[in-house]
Amino acid sequence: MKKIGILTSGGDCGGLNAVIKGAALMALNKGLELYVIPNGYAGLYNLLNQERLVRFDEARLDQFEASFAGSEAGHSRVKIKAISNPDKYNRIKIGMKKFDLDALIISGGDDSGSVMIDLNQNGVQCIHCPKTMDLDLQTYSVGGDSTINRIAQFVEDLKTTGRTHNRVLVTEVFGRYAGHTAFRSGVAAEADCILIPEIPVDWDVVYEHVVERFTRRIRQSDVHSGTYTIVVAEGMKNADGTEIVDESAGIDAFGHKKLAGAGKYVCQEIKKRFKSDPRMPLFMKETGMFVEGIYEIPEVREIHPGHLVRAGHSSAYDINFGFEAGAAAVLLLLDGKTGVTISKVKGRKVEYIEASKAIEQRYVDLDQVAMYESLGTCFGRPAVPYEPILREVDGVYERIY
Repeated sequence: MKKIGILTSGGDCGGLNAVIKGAALMALNKGLELYVIPNGYAGLYNLLNQERLVRFDEARLDQFEASFAGSEAGHSRVKIKAISNPDKYNRIKIGMKKFDLDALIISGGDDSGSVMIDLNQNGVQCIHCPKTMDLDLQTYSVGGDSTINRIAQFVEDLKTTGRTHNRVLVTEVFGRYAGHTAFRSGVAAEADCILIPEIPVDWDVVYEHVVERFTRRIRQSDVHSGTYTIVVAEGMKNADGTEIVDESAGIDAFGHKKLAGAGKYVCQEIKKRFKSDPRMPLFMKETGMFVEGIYEIPEVREIHPGHLVRAGHSSAYDINFGFEAGAAAVLLLLDGKTGVTISKVKGRKVEYIEASKAIEQRYVDLDQVAMYESLGTCFGRPAVPYEPILREVDGVYERIY
């Protein structure tokens, strides 16, 4: 093993540059050369046509910071298996041979990880560093902590405008299948309601929680000021379990339908109930807000921070994990390990699992949800009693997430 290529794929997020830098620094330490393959799997497929690759030597590593989110290597959303060219795998191998690359380090989520498995099964030696801000892999994934911190800050900051205008504020965040980031960021920001894909929404439960908490705050305020915050994952489901999708938009490279706006849908449901609730005009008059024909119900607004939650700077936790995962990938390749996913580095122990197991969906623990329901947070269902199991443990063995 002398030369290794590295690529990142899927959505951008915090910690990826730490993965790259950790791999590059470990490669330098072990006398190896690490080269960046730009533009993800598209770049890998077109490697044959590249004139040169950038080597991550000490001088090049000084040009970017591990703390920056995004990826110095660039991304694309390409599924190799879906390429019609029957010679696609051989084309990739020829491209790698052109630059004498012995193996690949690939950082990506479940979709990108499935491509890594496909490549490995077709004779391309590669190893997987887990990356997805959705935190829905079995292992911790670089990017999750950075995203949770940014969402939490946005939701907390938005309370100032919410209280100023007495608004119900709905913040939609990423999370198609699992609601880890909505859950953890919502808890951290003390959101009143958190809606995640794992729990189909009972709108009557949500509405009564909104009315009780929102109106109480405004009534009890000496200046009649209050707000109510909702964090909703894009993959939120209705009570019948259906996703809110745009049927006219087709599907992406990995067969996913385009989601059609969970935040907007939440706003519509609450507004509809405000308009039909005879308590609302009375509340508005009681608190001095009612203006006939203009201001008869409270305002409900949607906020969509979008890619801001995956941009900017990485959290310290993700930088640490990124360095460890990138460095560990090099060490595993030197030991002849391929087709696996880095799990964690603990002292001198580098832990890994089969990539096919790592990319299986991991969902929010509903028992954990029940604990926060007991603290008053609404999750769009009747609160489930929290019955704890108490046990003493010897030491601390788990990471944060």
